[in-house]
Amino acid sequence: MVNRIFSDWEWNIMVLRWGICGAGLICNDFVSALLAPPNNVHEVVCVGARSLARAQEFADRFGIKKAYGSYDEAATDPNVDVVYIGLIPCYHVKLSKQILKAGKNVLCEKPVASSLNQFLEVQQVAKDCKRFFMEAIWSRCFPIYRKIKEEIHSGNLGEIQHVQCQFCYTVVETIRFKKPELGRGGLHEFGIYTIQLATMVFNNEKPLKITADASFSDEGVDQNGCMTLTYKNGGKAVLVYSTLFQGKNSAIIYGSKGKIEIDEPFWAPASANLPSGKITNEIPCGPAPYNFPNSGGLRYEADCVKTCLEAGNLECSEVTFAESQAIYQIIDEVVRLTGINVQW
Repeated sequence: MVNRIFSDWEWNIMVLRWGICGAGLICNDFVSALLAPPNNVHEVVCVGARSLARAQEFADRFGIKKAYGSYDEAATDPNVDVVYIGLIPCYHVKLSKQILKAGKNVLCEKPVASSLNQFLEVQQVAKDCKRFFMEAIWSRCFPIYRKIKEEIHSGNLGEIQHVQCQFCYTVVETIRFKKPELGRGGLHEFGIYTIQLATMVFNNEKPLKITADASFSDEGVDQNGCMTLTYKNGGKAVLVYSTLFQGKNSAIIYGSKGKIEIDEPFWAPASANLPSGKITNEIPCGPAPYNFPNSGGLRYEADCVKTCLEAGNLECSEVTFAESQAIYQIIDEVVRLTGINVQW
């Protein structure tokens, strides 16, 4: 069940006012998707970055009125309804808590945390402050994902027998993937997407057994990994991730009565094949070029946040606290099995 905010937060938002913490690649894509037509329901009030010059360049790109040389200023701007955190993961927990305590609602990029315990800390602050918080697992907000959930829950696939997917993308030369303290290893960055698909398909059920293996760079960052999750009745999820090569990043869900094929990239799909036929959803085109595949789909996530705030909800029904907890429980076990460094 989704928790609700007190009635003073239940209002009809004509335009949702955003503050942006970060001026990097993903923030570019989020804001571009946010402002994709029709763009009369979202407004970017301000952006904060490590330097004023960096924030100003970002603001000029999108016509944002205010640029701040710190995250604090963006997070406390009185005209902001909700803050999007698009920084590298090592900043997510601290900044999420800080912004929630400042009385703002928060959408924080995944992974919010390195472990379940860290995520629970943020969750508790959100509850104590009675503010909306969502981990930005944007896949769940795509219309295709919603349709897949409906198909599974309807029983049309029968009993789920197998989930197979991989997220393999070349980023080995990116500096933030070379330092464990930045929280940018393959499991938390890419593997989390494969895990979220498995937890969705198996309805947050705790696996009976998890096996996992990973390989590491000279600096100790996990680069490749493979996980097998075994559920009751013999259902399995085989999940692969890599930061070393570009793979075919599709996914297949097998049931006793049929299968679903999610076209690549499975985490941001434009199409999928169901037993009833092919389904598609639009990938909105924003004012600035995107850096990552199908980033226009971030608009679905932003619209979901607006819907939640209008309804007075503390959580998003597509990515509830329970959903994130189920994901981190698996991440914690994979970390234990493989020895992945989670010092951030």
